[in-house]
Amino acid sequence: MFNNRCNFDKQVVLHKVFLKLSTLFILGLSCILYTAQVLANPSYDVIATKDIHKQNLVILQYHHVSTATPNSTSVSPEDFAEHMDYLANNFKVIDLSEALSILQNDMELPQKSVAITFDDGFTNILENAHPILKKHNFPYTIFINPAIIGDSASQLDWQQIKEMMPLATFANHTLDHIHLLERYGNENEEQWLKRVMNDINQAEQIIEENIGYSKKWLAYPFGEYNPALKKAISDAGYIGFGQQSGAISTFSDFAALPRYPAAGFYANLNSLKTKLNSLAMPIGAVSPSNVEYMAGDTLETLKFKILHPDVRLDALACYFQGEKLKFSGLENNITVKVNHTLNPGRARINCTAPSAKTGNRYYWYSYPMFTATHEGEFLD
Repeated sequence: MFNNRCNFDKQVVLHKVFLKLSTLFILGLSCILYTAQVLANPSYDVIATKDIHKQNLVILQYHHVSTATPNSTSVSPEDFAEHMDYLANNFKVIDLSEALSILQNDMELPQKSVAITFDDGFTNILENAHPILKKHNFPYTIFINPAIIGDSASQLDWQQIKEMMPLATFANHTLDHIHLLERYGNENEEQWLKRVMNDINQAEQIIEENIGYSKKWLAYPFGEYNPALKKAISDAGYIGFGQQSGAISTFSDFAALPRYPAAGFYANLNSLKTKLNSLAMPIGAVSPSNVEYMAGDTLETLKFKILHPDVRLDALACYFQGEKLKFSGLENNITVKVNHTLNPGRARINCTAPSAKTGNRYYWYSYPMFTATHEGEFLD
């Protein structure tokens, strides 16, 4: 009887030990899962305590600097010089590589940091922009298509590219500026991704062979991407740059970083000043997450969550094609009522809200839409 009692007491003790170990295991696993979730999807708790004014970068995007090229993608040398003079007097122009490293390491940038980029390797950048940038000692980046470098008088050649270094950094814009979202014939998603990633990787290899380094930065031609392509380039170690508007910060999507176009209609310095002073909108849980559409698709709503208390929700405004959209919100969860049928081409919904801390600076978020024709083609 005594032995039975001892055995029973041992079983009770073992059972209690087991329960405690199980509880500790579950708590530990929960902490691990929570940490992983936070790292993958920054939450309000993570971002809300940051001074995001000190982790903010505006990236400008140019193409041509000329009066003899298409107006929609061009800025005159005189206007470009005016832009650069304004930056010299009011902002800190920073090397893009340095800025990205600072943000990815969760450190602080100089106040009012700006990076300068160009898409396509046009010779007018060397002829008209480079001397102005050299005068100010402004670092800048050109995203090039290596398959067409030196192909015509309008394109830089490799010798000219080397002459522009080290002030200029060169990075990937695909081999020859294809529409990355277009599929050939009856390609399935796996075949399509393999083909476009082969194009991107070939371009990266050619750039490295000719200039001696590989940044693994990709500017999407026409700014076009979708979730599958973003994942593929991220998995391959690339940082992606789009053409949607907005500043960037530590919480931004580094597979599709926004840039402000500064040519054509957007070359006006007065309107550009507001964008240069903008702040990256701290958002999460964007729905729909896909930005690729077919002609005739209807976008009913755009939903997202604001992740920082400095964003003044009482003054939030969203616009699509000049129309101010209505929205509703429960605390910091926003539902924008779009209710538009989409036509082929590229479009954006832009949302802005003033900073509570600095009323003259605006948070800016741009949701891009890339809509194919009924035949699956994307417009230039």
